[in-house]
Amino acid sequence: MDSVTGLITGTSGGGAQCNEGVEEGGGVRHRGAHVEMKLVALESEEGSQVPLNSDIITSHQQTAPCRTPALYLTLIGLLIFSAAFLLGYVAFGGMCRSCQEERDLIPLSDAAGSERVPEGGVMFMSELRQMLKKYLKEDRMENTLRRVSRTSHPPGSSEGNAIASEILQNLQNLRMDHTWTDSHYATLQFPSRSQRNTLWLVDSEGVELEEIPLDGDGYCAYSATGTTTGGVVYVNYGRREDFDQLRSLAVSLNGSIAIVRVGGGVSFAEKVWHAQEAGHVGVLIYPDPADVPQDPRRLGLHSNAVISEHVHLGSGDPYTPGFPSFNHTQFPSTQSSGLPIIPAQPISANVASKLLSQLSGVGCPRGWQGRLPYVQCVLGPGFTGPGERRVKMGVFNKMKPVLLNNIFASIEGKVEPDHYIIVGAQRDSWGQGAVKSGVGTAILMELARTFSTMVENGFSPKRSLLFVSWDGGDFGNVGATEWLEGYLSMLHLKAVAYFSLDQAILGDDNLSVYSSPLLADLIEGAIKHVEHPKHSGQSIFTLVQRQGGWKNIVKPLYLNSGAYSFTAFGGVPAMQLRFNEDTRVYPFVNTQLDSVGRLQELLQGRFCAVGRAVAELIGLMVLKLSHDHILPLDVTCYSSAAQQLSSKLSLHTTELQIRGLSPQWIFSARGDYSRAARSLLEAIRNSDVQDERLARLYNTRIMRVEYYFLSQYMSVVESPFRHVFHGRGDHTLTALAEHLSLLRSDPHLFDEVRFRRQLALFTWTMQGAANALSGDVWNVDNPL
Repeated sequence: MDSVTGLITGTSGGGAQCNEGVEEGGGVRHRGAHVEMKLVALESEEGSQVPLNSDIITSHQQTAPCRTPALYLTLIGLLIFSAAFLLGYVAFGGMCRSCQEERDLIPLSDAAGSERVPEGGVMFMSELRQMLKKYLKEDRMENTLRRVSRTSHPPGSSEGNAIASEILQNLQNLRMDHTWTDSHYATLQFPSRSQRNTLWLVDSEGVELEEIPLDGDGYCAYSATGTTTGGVVYVNYGRREDFDQLRSLAVSLNGSIAIVRVGGGVSFAEKVWHAQEAGHVGVLIYPDPADVPQDPRRLGLHSNAVISEHVHLGSGDPYTPGFPSFNHTQFPSTQSSGLPIIPAQPISANVASKLLSQLSGVGCPRGWQGRLPYVQCVLGPGFTGPGERRVKMGVFNKMKPVLLNNIFASIEGKVEPDHYIIVGAQRDSWGQGAVKSGVGTAILMELARTFSTMVENGFSPKRSLLFVSWDGGDFGNVGATEWLEGYLSMLHLKAVAYFSLDQAILGDDNLSVYSSPLLADLIEGAIKHVEHPKHSGQSIFTLVQRQGGWKNIVKPLYLNSGAYSFTAFGGVPAMQLRFNEDTRVYPFVNTQLDSVGRLQELLQGRFCAVGRAVAELIGLMVLKLSHDHILPLDVTCYSSAAQQLSSKLSLHTTELQIRGLSPQWIFSARGDYSRAARSLLEAIRNSDVQDERLARLYNTRIMRVEYYFLSQYMSVVESPFRHVFHGRGDHTLTALAEHLSLLRSDPHLFDEVRFRRQLALFTWTMQGAANALSGDVWNVDNPL
């Protein structure tokens, strides 16, 4: 189908309510402790309804003049007694059934949040779960996936604009409370139309000996441009530890071009950054068969395929770092410090094999051997054979200003409408992008349709729901980050949580969660109620427990994640879910081969089942956040991370004291935060959480915890990822711990001045978070 218009706008189920304990015949409806009596008109002997008014009584009195008043009183009394008895029995029985169901399905710790409000008709979570399951439609997701992934649709293209228009129209047809677009002019980089990127073997004089053909569609957005020449060094995955090992082997790196494998847990941007720090003048990145399957007959890449990814060590428009790229702003010309100053280019396995097979020098360390054919693992930088040969690479990508359009639709909350639960997905793709953009968009649109239908059928969220289709995702979450930058001053007051749907399906076996730790308990609750897409009759939680426990699936947010900027830059709790294949890898992400057919082949035609599981998981978490009186976020989660730092500092107490340094203040800040978190939880337990004013005060403190950990002492322009636990830079816990470890591994590299600054930055950010979580200034723990 060429259009998704109409695919996501319809409702289903005939508008049936999921209300429990409804007695149709007697006209009595009960919901918890709230009892309603539906007045039903009396029926005549023929079955027609008679209006319920005073004329009925008059009529009956006239047709039975022989009845005495005493008999009337007796009959009326019996009727009243019987009706009262039946009404009480039905209401009490319904209350017991409802309460028992809630005890069975909702954890004890959630009882306060899930209690029904007597006024306003708020539904039980069990009712909402059933509504969500009822209205989710699998086939709609596949239709949207096929439409979005029909062809390449990068930002600013005619196909990209057509898809954006359809999405906007479909969201408007859902009768959301608000639908709008948010536009930015961002600077993106594309391959040059007039001069293609090149790779040559040259002699010692720079004379070109042989051109090595490159894939014209493969490039690294935001690479430095120009030509560079040097020897070639194989650097494995390009991780920091890989370069440390090369230095220990005395391999000459300065002035050479690095050949690096895809994978290893680091992004293209990090690989290029590490190579640049090591003194390389260029980077070539290839997919090794050991990491990326390369047998086209068995769902693999062909040996001439390349993987493209941006190399900006950051997110958003790198030419407006820290501030929004609105076309009416007049910020001075600047650029992100995360832009590389050396060129980078993706190459195929065949090209890598051709270069690596000719290297001479030291043999590879253990574990570095890939699976390239005819390659003896040698590090370089020289070439075998007569004469001195080198490699010359030329990158001629062009910058282009592009109008990006983010699309928003919202359902307004009834109690805290200015608090938003945000669900978003990338819309653009350099290729077909079935996994890159199609999967997320399909799930996003189905969730928007489902929640809209639920609202029409009685669902009334306390907090607002925001559904967003982001533009410019292929270039480092540009659209999402620019929106964050534009509204950063208010989002920490408004945003409850963000759920990214990007690349949510790469298989159907194992679930991975990349998340802020505040949301970890939320996923635990959700996976108990969702059936595993591959194992009928078993919940995801059951299978996760067999594989070592649900906490093993929760991992830290990573730089290229669609959720990373929300937490590390915006201070908003964020999460990204992903189903992965247990034994096979989907190798086509960031290639021109990322198609619906290949994804369905990997899933054996089961995209709809996996898509439904992801949508249900996200939907349940959104329901929980929009339903509970108190936000179910774990404010104690950072106490343990700070405790681990305290333990490391304690191990180095002697070395620190020799230098006049004391860990006392970090111990104090950690203790203050732990006490503040426990005090807040105790106050909530002892409060009437149905008091809307009081609940809002507590929720405001809870939802800002991530924001509290954005270092207020760092410039948002120079260090945009200011979060001390998830960010990047000298102010982070990671940087502090790495520097501390030098006290024993390399004491001569330990910089006392730098460490004092790091310790101060982390200590006072932690102390500030403790003070903020305490609430009012008179509650701050500061004994004499």
